[in-house]
Amino acid sequence: MSLERNLLVGQSGGPTTVINASLAGIISAAIKNENITAVYGSVYGIQGVLNENITDLTRDFAGNTAQIERLKHTPSMYLGSCRYKLPPLEDAAGDYDKIFEVFSRYSIHYFLYIGGNDSMDTAAKLSAYAEQIGYDIRIIGVPKTIDNDLMEIDHTPGFGSAAKYIAASVLEMAHDTYIYDLPSVLIIEIMGRNAGWLTASSVLARNSYNQAPHLIYLPETPFSTSGFIQDVKEQLGKRSQVIIAVSEGIKDTEGEYISAQASRIDQFGHIMLSGTGSYLEGLVSDAIGCKVRSVELNVLQRCAAHISSHTDIEEAFRLGEEAVLAAEQGQTGVMVTLNRVCTQPYQVSYGTASIDKIANMEKKIPASWITPSGNDVTNELIQYLIPLIQGEVPLKYNEGLPDYLFLKKESKYKTSREDMA
Repeated sequence: MSLERNLLVGQSGGPTTVINASLAGIISAAIKNENITAVYGSVYGIQGVLNENITDLTRDFAGNTAQIERLKHTPSMYLGSCRYKLPPLEDAAGDYDKIFEVFSRYSIHYFLYIGGNDSMDTAAKLSAYAEQIGYDIRIIGVPKTIDNDLMEIDHTPGFGSAAKYIAASVLEMAHDTYIYDLPSVLIIEIMGRNAGWLTASSVLARNSYNQAPHLIYLPETPFSTSGFIQDVKEQLGKRSQVIIAVSEGIKDTEGEYISAQASRIDQFGHIMLSGTGSYLEGLVSDAIGCKVRSVELNVLQRCAAHISSHTDIEEAFRLGEEAVLAAEQGQTGVMVTLNRVCTQPYQVSYGTASIDKIANMEKKIPASWITPSGNDVTNELIQYLIPLIQGEVPLKYNEGLPDYLFLKKESKYKTSREDMA
């Protein structure tokens, strides 16, 4: 390896509104660090390394704090993403040899990977392989996921902004629902395969005049369709309009997804869910017969940067800075973390944890934070959530729309019309 000590960063998995804030924090800290020669970005995650699709971030951002600030407030993934699962280490002859060949050619001494559970699996495997072959590189995981399901961290960057969007959307839908004086049910389907943090955040829509959502169903609690219908009937006995928040991943007592279309599988073996809200809409229509509508918030939960949490953005940026610091200090095979020191006043501290304690694991909502009835959440969860959505972001606008930053990417993946036929 040459005397150069370069840093390579990639982004992976599903996007969030603040993952670029972590990237901005990494770029900012790395460019300022005298021990780091250059900063590169892997376009389309680990596949960008495999395809040698690398961009020079030092060239694009050095001396340009305005561009870094613009990147900090841009949603989704500036470098692009992938959902590519590395094979087991015993199958190292292919992908791993190619990846470390590219690391060597670009004199990569630091590799930082921003992502969730599956991305931490990639970082863990690369760290183990580097140790196995004696390659001198620092590999650091940087957390992100709107699902808030990573272990060893109080909450994940991206979750607070998604929670803010969900709570605001539920409140606005409540205003829309209340305009009519007739019985109705609105079912709001929210992302969350096995952990219900996002759906639980809908509780923040409640205020002095609005008690919606009136029912909240999470994957952590077995779901009964008969119990659900009874809950709805009881609520309709108390009020004309009933608003329900439900996780896409709710399961029955046998552990089977309620989703009517849970048959497709993604690259990591996860069931791809859709149709939960519409399925429950049909149940209510058949059993009760009142006006009923279902809404799926879908991808807006993870890209609505215009309503980001300022707290979320600042913590994401700081975690990027902390990742560079951890790497420079000689740490490897770890993920940077934040831990809550106090809720009132809200305060966190930063540290690291072994990726082996995080990869391929899920943090779910504690049972004590879900009501015994299984259709609501407790005040403890509400107090946990409130600090995470605080603060507004002063976006810059161009002709009435947010002014975001975009990288024109070169695709190494070509699909012909014949392939698509």
